[in-house]
Amino acid sequence: MRQSLQPQRDSEGTLAHVVETLLDRGLVLNADIMVSVGGVELLGIRIRAALASFETAARYGLEFPSGTDTDTPAWREAVEARESCPGCGKRVATQELLDESCPWCGWRSARSLRAERSKPQLEAEPADRTAPQASAYELRERHPDG
Repeated sequence: MRQSLQPQRDSEGTLAHVVETLLDRGLVLNADIMVSVGGVELLGIRIRAALASFETAARYGLEFPSGTDTDTPAWREAVEARESCPGCGKRVATQELLDESCPWCGWRSARSLRAERSKPQLEAEPADRTAPQASAYELRERHPDG
């Protein structure tokens, strides 16, 4: 027996999710409209529009309107490379996520875990290797009694 297709509501299709996806990935519209009568072009319109967050637009190299102040802290934060945390899904600076942990949920990358495991070995070694070490002979010379 064949099952009938029933409409299903997916939580991924909410308006908030659609807007988030549009801003994260961006949307570019290119349209050429021409009105001609009898083979004579009377009107020609070219439309080039982009809808994206500043972060996405900067990542893809889109041009911004003249007068856009790109020296603000918010702008620098927008162009900083970010990745989604596998633990919570929030966007975090790529270097912070890979080298340290997610500030939101504490997720740790394999790289940061590997670096943490190698830290105790480094701390166990002498801190100042450039300082001259006294040999047993020099110690005896300084303290002939011992």
